[in-house]
Order: sequence, then structure tokens, then C-alpha cells
Amino acid sequence: MEVLRTNEYLAQKFRALRRLAGNTPLLGVHYRYRGRERCIYAKAEQLNLTGSIKDRMALHILRRAYEEGKIRPGDTIAEATSGNTGISFAAMGAVLGNPVLIFMPEWMSRERKELIRSYGARIVLVSKEQGGFLGSIRMSEEYAASQTGVFLPRQFSNEANVEAHETGTGPEIFAQLESAGLRPDAFVAGVGTGGTVMGVGRFLRTKNPRVRVHPVEPAESPTLSTGCKVGSHRIQGISDEFIPAIVDLGFLDKVISVCDGDSILMAQKLAANLGLATGVSSGCNFLAAVKAQEELGEDAIVVTVFPDDNKKYLSTDLLHEEKCRSDYLTPGIELLGLDTFQRDCAFCKIID
Repeated sequence: MEVLRTNEYLAQKFRALRRLAGNTPLLGVHYRYRGRERCIYAKAEQLNLTGSIKDRMALHILRRAYEEGKIRPGDTIAEATSGNTGISFAAMGAVLGNPVLIFMPEWMSRERKELIRSYGARIVLVSKEQGGFLGSIRMSEEYAASQTGVFLPRQFSNEANVEAHETGTGPEIFAQLESAGLRPDAFVAGVGTGGTVMGVGRFLRTKNPRVRVHPVEPAESPTLSTGCKVGSHRIQGISDEFIPAIVDLGFLDKVISVCDGDSILMAQKLAANLGLATGVSSGCNFLAAVKAQEELGEDAIVVTVFPDDNKKYLSTDLLHEEKCRSDYLTPGIELLGLDTFQRDCAFCKIID
């Protein structure tokens, strides 16, 4: 904190960024399934600064790093990412005056790469032969070891990632539900780094130790269930190839799996029927929430997040016709409408 106090100009930048990341509306998505009307609650994280939930984590990690003197103006931020985190660090680095170098698998969507470059960041694309995602992490570590003035956020092992959601996303969810006289019974979220599910889960369990906290993975690539990379999938941003260090499976409830094709169909339906322009992982999270609600009971208060918008997927299967299978949930779900729990301004003032 002392670093920020002695540099009011830098502190002002963080205050401005804080008002652009987090404090998102909570949506109540009403739907009909198996003849009964139900509701799933989801944080509209596509409304963050760069269009994803990763803005929360990137901002919190950078603020902590500046407070602790681990990064200074002009230092390079180097990170391995599948896309959204890279976009977030690129944008915030541009605001704070830190060059950004991103290492990412070459098969990520074209839009993600172009968005990162649009913020002035550099990208090193890593092939499968070079190690894919694990290779990206290794190369970022090697780069930092060979240079001076480099800050590694290390999103997969940095506890500040979890803290961002334990002190931000989780309290926001609880306050917004409480304003309507509701208490959550379960929270579900896909695992990329695991920061969201761990952080929100930790906070909600301080309010009710019996709240269920379910991690979500693609059925086609069950990394959490197997402990290693198995198969491939089309839900960018989750199930990257390994179980992140910040994920404690012993703390979490059972893993929920969702098919990538079903997730694509659900994301398409959210956009076409409710105007919610979200990415594939949002469709995945919604279906996982439906599965959790099926188990808990149709009146259970189940919460999830819509992690990002659809603009990063315009060249992917999200914009193509997807074949339906008999075991998919999406065809049996009729979306009925939305409630909106607005940003909690009082909470925002407390955080600032």
C-alpha cells in the first residue's frame, strides 16, 4: 500500500480501473424445463472492462504486486494464458504503463490474439510440439529468468487470484441475492485457473458451510476427474491441460461435466432468445447450474457466472450450426426472461 500512497498518479489509475472491473449485475434467468418454471442466477461478467471475468483477477493481482513492491512502472508483465487473462493484462498494462508479453497456445481463437495485440501487447504463440499450454507456462518462466524488470502474475498458482473472487465476486453475489431475500444453495463454475470457483466458494461458505460448490469441466476432456489432459474440447478458457495449484478438490463438491456441443447450443440460445451475447463457457456454466438444480430441487437457488462475451468467438463453432444429440439438455430448455439485480453501489464504495 505504501507504494501506491507515495504515487498518487498510480493510485488514481487503480481507482479508475476498479470502477471498470467488477460490480457487475446479477441476472435471474427464468426458464422452463421438464414442464416446470425455474430460475438460475448468473453474474454478467461479460460487462467488465475487456468483456470477461478475468479483469477482476488481473486488476487484483497487479494491485497486490504494486502494494508489495513486486512490480514497478515500466516493468514487463509476462504471462501464459489461453486468452482472456492475456486480454485483461494487456489492457491494464496499457493503463498502468507496463509492457505486456503473452505466451499462449497457437490454436486459441483469432479474435483473442487480435484483441491482445490491439492493446499494444506482444504475443508468443506456442505450438503443440512446443508443449501447448504447459509449454507456454515454461516459456514465460524462462523469459523472466533471463531478463530483469519482469513480473510474472502466475495466475494458476497465485493466491491473489482466489482472493479477487473471495473479496469481490463472492460478496457481490451474496449481497445481490440478499437484497431480494434470497440465499444461495449452490455455486457452479468452469475451472480454468480455478480462482472463481475457489474464491466465491470460500466466501459463500463463511455464510453457510453447507453451500455446495461445484467445479465444471468439459465431458470431452475431464482433466479434473482424471488428473491429467484427456481428449480435446471446444470450451476455450477451461480445462487447460492440468489441475491448477490453487484448486483444492477436497474443498469442492463433485465435478459436473457438460458436453461442448451442448454448451455451444446453450450459448447460442442465450443470445438469440435473451440478447445475452456470451461465450461458450457461459452456456456450459448455465447447463451445469441446471444439473445442480436438478439434484437439489427445482426451487434451489443456484448461482453461476457468465465469464465472457461472444466477441472473442466469432470465428469459432459458436457462430456455426451445431448438431444436436439426444443426450443434450439445451433442446429441452425454454428461456422465458430475465430479472436484473443491479450493481451494488454501496458494496463498491466499501471496496474502494
